[in-house]
Amino acid sequence: MRNRITEHPILTIPEGKQVTFSFNEKKMIGIEGMMISSALFMNGVKIFGHHPKDQSPQGIFCANGQCAQCLLIVNGTPMKSCMTPLEEGMTIESCRGLPKLPAEDRPITVGNVPIIETDVLVIGAGPAGLSAVQTLGEKGVQVLLIDDKNRLGGKLVLQTHKFFGSTQEVYAGTRGVEIADILAQAVRSLSTVEIWLSSTALAIFSDNLVGILKNNHDYVLVKPQKLLIATGAREKNLTFPGNTLPGVYGAGAFQTLVNRDLVKAAERVFIVGGGNVGLIAGYHAIQAGINVIGLVEALPKCGGYKVHEDKLSRLGVPIYTRHTILSANGEERVESVTIGQLDDNWQPISGTEKSFRCDTVLIAVGLDPVDEFCQKAKEYGMEVWIAGDAQEIAEASAAIFTGRIEAVKILESLGIKTKEDIVELEKRAEILKAKPPEPKEGALPEQEEGIVPIFHCTQEIPCDPCATVCTQHQIATIDDLITGLPYFKGEKPCTGCGRCVAVCPGLAVTLVDYRKDEDNPLVTFPYEMVSRSPSKGEKVTIMSNTGELGEFEAIRTRTLKEYPMTQLVTVKLPRDIAKLANGIKIQADEISEPMEIYYKPKLPDEAIVCRCERVTAGELRKWIQRGVTDVNQLKAITRAGMGACGSKTCTPLINRLFREEGIPPEQITPGTSRPLFIEVSFGAFARLKREA
Repeated sequence: MRNRITEHPILTIPEGKQVTFSFNEKKMIGIEGMMISSALFMNGVKIFGHHPKDQSPQGIFCANGQCAQCLLIVNGTPMKSCMTPLEEGMTIESCRGLPKLPAEDRPITVGNVPIIETDVLVIGAGPAGLSAVQTLGEKGVQVLLIDDKNRLGGKLVLQTHKFFGSTQEVYAGTRGVEIADILAQAVRSLSTVEIWLSSTALAIFSDNLVGILKNNHDYVLVKPQKLLIATGAREKNLTFPGNTLPGVYGAGAFQTLVNRDLVKAAERVFIVGGGNVGLIAGYHAIQAGINVIGLVEALPKCGGYKVHEDKLSRLGVPIYTRHTILSANGEERVESVTIGQLDDNWQPISGTEKSFRCDTVLIAVGLDPVDEFCQKAKEYGMEVWIAGDAQEIAEASAAIFTGRIEAVKILESLGIKTKEDIVELEKRAEILKAKPPEPKEGALPEQEEGIVPIFHCTQEIPCDPCATVCTQHQIATIDDLITGLPYFKGEKPCTGCGRCVAVCPGLAVTLVDYRKDEDNPLVTFPYEMVSRSPSKGEKVTIMSNTGELGEFEAIRTRTLKEYPMTQLVTVKLPRDIAKLANGIKIQADEISEPMEIYYKPKLPDEAIVCRCERVTAGELRKWIQRGVTDVNQLKAITRAGMGACGSKTCTPLINRLFREEGIPPEQITPGTSRPLFIEVSFGAFARLKREA
C-alpha cells in the first residue's frame, strides 16, 4: 500500500481493516470497504485493462459511477470498480472480451419485485438532498432518501476547504467534510426519514415507478407521491490527443481518491481548467503532498473565485491563461503534457508550445447536470422537483439553499404550511448562485499602529464569516451586504485574536501588529498545508498577489481551539511590504520548469470522443459533414453512445462537433433517452436467486 496517505493537515487518517485480494493473479493488500479502483491506485495500479477494439490502455475517469471506464471482472461478474467496495479474498481481473455466461442447466429462482410507497422520494444525498430531507422531515413528512454511495454527503465529503456564503444559513467558514457530518446527523435524527445507502436509482418508468437497486443487489420499485431529484453533476470531458490515457481523469475523481479514500493518486499533476473545481483540486493536491506543475485556462482570466486563484498561485503554482492543452503524452500512461497559447480565434499559436513532466492530467472544464431522471419524470407526468447542481451548476452553498427551497415547494404541494417566503428565499439563492464579478482594486488601510486586519479579497462574492466571528464587532462589509467587501471599522482596537484569519474560506485575511516595532511589524498568516508547521527561526518565502517578497524567519505558530486545522504563522516583515504580504510559498520554482518539447502533432480528428467505443472526432465529423444530423443515426453508424456509460460522457462532445460544423441546434435530432440510465445485470430485475 505504498500510495496510502498517512498524514494530512485536515483529514483524520482512519486505520481500517487490511484485507487481501488479487488483481490479474497478483496478490495485493487493501482496506476493507474501500472502492476497488482506489485500492488498485493504492497498490500502484493505474492501468485496469486494454480496450478490445484497439488495445488502448484503460484507467478511470470519473470515479463516480458515471462513465464505466473502470469496469473490471470481480469474482466473475463485470462491476464498476469505483462503485464496488473491496472485500477479503476478492478475485479481480481486467476485462478480456465477453464474460462467460452461466451454464444453461443451472437452476434459478425468480423472486417477486416489491413495490414500496412513500410520500417523497429523494434521489441524491449530497448538500441539496440532505437539506431538502431535513426541511421535509422536520414537518413530519415520510421521506425515502437514496444515494449510490456508502455514506451521506455527496461531494461535500471530498471538500477539505472552508465554504463561502452565509454563516447562519449555509455554514460558511466550515469545511465541506464537516458540513456533511452536520447535515447527516440532522437527517438521521428524523423519525419519518428512511435512508438507503449504496442504492442506485436505475430508471423511471411510464407507470410512475422508480426502479432502485437497493444495497447494490436487491431490485425494488418505489412509488412516490412526490419526487425530488438531487443527483448533482457529472464532469465534462475534452477531446485532445491522449485524452483517454490512464492518468487523464476528472478533478472530482482526483478529489475522491485523495480526500475520500486517502490515496496518493499522483506525484506530479497538471490541471486543465481555472474554475473553482480546478483551483480547489490544485489546493487539495498540495495539501496531500502532491506537486502541482501548473494550470491552464483558455479564457483571459480564471473563472473561479479570485481568492482560490490567489491562494494557489502564491503557493507556487504557475497559472497560464489564454492557453490550452495540446496533448497528453505517453504510451501506456501519462508521462508529460504539452500546452500552447491561444490566439484571438481560440487557435493554438505555433511556437508557443511548452511540455511539462507529469503523471496525471486533471480535467476541470465544467460540469453537466445529472438531470435525466427529472426529464423522464416530467415526460411521464410525475410530480417532480429538482435541486442542487442537477438544477443549475453552482457552489455547494447554493445547493444547500436550493434543496431547502424545493422542499418548501413540496410541503406546499402537500398542503403543509410553512413560515418561509419562497420569493425571498429564491432571491437569496440567486445571490449564492451568481457568477463571480470582476475583482476590484482593494485599498490598503492607512492605519499603522496597534493591530490592523488586512483583507486581501477583492471580489464581491457572498461571504460573511470574518464579520460574524469578530469578538469586537469591528469587521463589517460594504453597505452591510453579504457580497460587500469586508473592512475594519476601527471604532475599537483589534485584539489580535486571529479568529478572522482562521475562519476565512479564501485564506485572504492577515494581521499586521505594529505594537512592538513599527518599522518591522509582526504579520500573521493562515497556513493549512502540511501536518508540521514552520518552526521558530525557520526561513519561509513570503508572497503577495504579485509575486515573492523574500525569505523571512518564522517567529511563532499557534492554532485556535475553534479552528484547530488552520495554523497561524507569524513572521516579522519590513513595514513597506507588511500590508502586501498574504501567504507562504510551498512549491519550489524548479518543480514547474518546462521540459524539452515532447509534442507529436496529430490531427484533431484522432482524438477520442466516445471513450467506451473508441470513436474518434474524425469519424463523427465525416458523417456530420455528409449530412447526418440525427444523433440516433450517428449512433447506429459509428456506435458512438452505445457503450456502457449510456452516452453520458460523449453526448456533450458530439453536440460540440455539431456546433463546430455550423449545424444549428434546431436542425439536430437528439438521441432518444431510454428509461434505464445506469448499467445493471438482467438478474437484478428479476431478483434472481441462485440455488446452491
